[in-house]
Amino acid sequence: MRLARSLKPKRTDRRTDIRCDVTREKDVDKAAATLAESGVVPDIVVNNAGSFLLKPLVDTTPEEFRDQVAVNLTGAFLILRAFLPAMKKRGTGHIVTIGSVADHVALPGNAAYAASKYGVRGLHEVLTAELEGTGIRTTLFSPGATDTAIWDTIDRVANPGLPERSSMRSPRDVASDVVMQIVGVRAPLPAGERGPEERVNVH
Repeated sequence: MRLARSLKPKRTDRRTDIRCDVTREKDVDKAAATLAESGVVPDIVVNNAGSFLLKPLVDTTPEEFRDQVAVNLTGAFLILRAFLPAMKKRGTGHIVTIGSVADHVALPGNAAYAASKYGVRGLHEVLTAELEGTGIRTTLFSPGATDTAIWDTIDRVANPGLPERSSMRSPRDVASDVVMQIVGVRAPLPAGERGPEERVNVH
């Protein structure tokens, strides 16, 4: 099952797409109910919804700050709250949280984004402690800069010092690394493919 507000509802034998705004409790609960009605308990939940804002603290509006927290932190909380009970009842599963280098490194211009991502890391670490002995594994993957469309609108002249897009990892590479963590493979990445600031915490 994939959830995103940009998706068109679609169902196939192998996948169900549901339009869902993860910042809205009703949307998330409806998606969880749809899965429950089919008799399916998720084996893996990947919290990957995210929004990125590059702006100094003094230039960030309260609305922009709230939006970052809503998507990056509140959304993760609502997903966990909706899908975790069934997984705990079954006693198996894997929760994967996609963090960011900004969840443990202070980067200028990341005031709202970093605040939300530090919060996500805190949420994940508390979750890990609460799930000890339940049979549910947790993984926090905190990648460095990834070459996605979010960089298309970034003014590099106004933001010197940003990594070149050619040096960023591709979304496919990041996804492959996450899959390796889920299936328990610890194959090393080629030299330079993962930055030294990246982290993977598996429990």
